[in-house]
Amino acid sequence: MEQLKVLREHLGETDEIILNALLMRNRIVEDIMAFKESHGLQILQPEQDEKQNKWLDRKLEGKRHSAEVKNVFDCIVNNSKRIQARKLFNYNIVLIGFMGSGKTTISDYLSTSFAMEVVEMDKVISDREGMSISDIFEVYGEEYFRNAETNLLKEMQTKANVVISCGGGTPMRDCNVEEMRKNGRVVLLTARPETILDRVKDSHDRPLIENNKTVEFIENLMNKRRAKYEAAADIIIETDGKSELQICEELVNSLLKKDAEDSGRQSL
Repeated sequence: MEQLKVLREHLGETDEIILNALLMRNRIVEDIMAFKESHGLQILQPEQDEKQNKWLDRKLEGKRHSAEVKNVFDCIVNNSKRIQARKLFNYNIVLIGFMGSGKTTISDYLSTSFAMEVVEMDKVISDREGMSISDIFEVYGEEYFRNAETNLLKEMQTKANVVISCGGGTPMRDCNVEEMRKNGRVVLLTARPETILDRVKDSHDRPLIENNKTVEFIENLMNKRRAKYEAAADIIIETDGKSELQICEELVNSLLKKDAEDSGRQSL
């Protein structure tokens, strides 16, 4: 029993070392973010994740409990990303734009980069109703679906650091835009009609264009929505010809610039 007591004391000492190391690591993460911001450096650096993963794989090769240690390190890294997200944004990021503008792709990239929760509004509503968006339109009508969107946006006001990917028609309601802004920055993603068609041509869950998949129809519908989209947006990001990293880096920097401008106006 005496040996067991000694072993537990050693374990407690090890836990103390781990705890202090984690607290130090998190402080360094904050310092890195502050340094990047003050020196205008690129915020997103996915090559660092790849470098760290390769380092960890080398260190764990042939070691006992490597899978468990890898799992712990994954949690540490994800929590570091959450710290970065909280330092950058104390609000939700609301992505709007025409179908196929890249909302799902960019929300997934932001989730990977900052370990942020993603709320894909169409998917949440579809899951709750137990049917596709097309079926909801057919069975209950568009008004029913739009009301579901409004109610979901209200739910999101209690959260922060969430990426909310809105359906293409969500910003067409003024009350929806009002709900978006209560705890979020609204980011409009844009793309050319030709790009949109190429991205959605194989999808059959877009009821508004299912039988009208042409550049002309898409461009006409985009023009009808343009004013509402732009009026709702805090920032606008063009996605044509850009990588996911380029889009997200521009998005993050534009949000930081907008936050700084608003903070400056409030201090006057």
